[in-house]
Amino acid sequence: MNGAKRASSEFLELSCGQPRPSAGTSPVYAFLRKPSLVDFAGHLAGVFFLSGCNFRCGFCHNPDLMRRKQNGIPWDRLESACLRFADEWVDGAVITGGEPTLEESLPDLIGFFKRFGWAVKLDTNGSRPDRLKQCLPLFDYVAMDIKAGPSKYPELCGFGDVAAIRESANLIKAGARDYEFRTTVIASFHSDEQMLEIGELIRGARRYVLQPFVPKERVAEPEFRSLLRAPEARLFAIRDLLAGCASEVIARGDA
Repeated sequence: MNGAKRASSEFLELSCGQPRPSAGTSPVYAFLRKPSLVDFAGHLAGVFFLSGCNFRCGFCHNPDLMRRKQNGIPWDRLESACLRFADEWVDGAVITGGEPTLEESLPDLIGFFKRFGWAVKLDTNGSRPDRLKQCLPLFDYVAMDIKAGPSKYPELCGFGDVAAIRESANLIKAGARDYEFRTTVIASFHSDEQMLEIGELIRGARRYVLQPFVPKERVAEPEFRSLLRAPEARLFAIRDLLAGCASEVIARGDA
């Protein structure tokens, strides 16, 4: 679950839902109809979704974007939407998904948004350090999801290359202009032991954000729909537990 979590009715979906984009289409599958004040701190931002993900997180709020790559919207229609956003005082773009670093044309998309004078933020699961390294100097902000401690990554999200996760985290700490790591806390899964593993993974970070898992009918797997929301007290306890792992450890109230 990367970045913006929105019901599908809030998407402005302009793609036709066909596999793999053609040369005339952008990698953007959908975007929020209205600019956001909450997805990119300090910016009024357009939020743009790329489809396709190499994780299979049962708690994902955007399960439609977990499927294989879908056809994107034409570049000229994306430009028209961005011109409208610019008229509404938008000054930032959030590239989210799905997993944006799976997209080969990601540098082109960043450049496209930069043409409007916008700051650009990436939401990523950290699974593609090669693509992240290529694009990192282009981003103004990177938010990387830390799903679990290294020992539980395969169990929670079906991804076992923990070395890639470590490499991405180290790249971000060393070279990102500004950034955060964040974890969606599932109370029944994220034990103190798991959180201490995460703390070692991100140790020395600038910013680490905790947000509660909120059960909703649209999450990917039925077993997660009946789980309880992570209590505020649990977030605060984890914040205190990991206080020395990052310069800032922040508990946010919603996911």
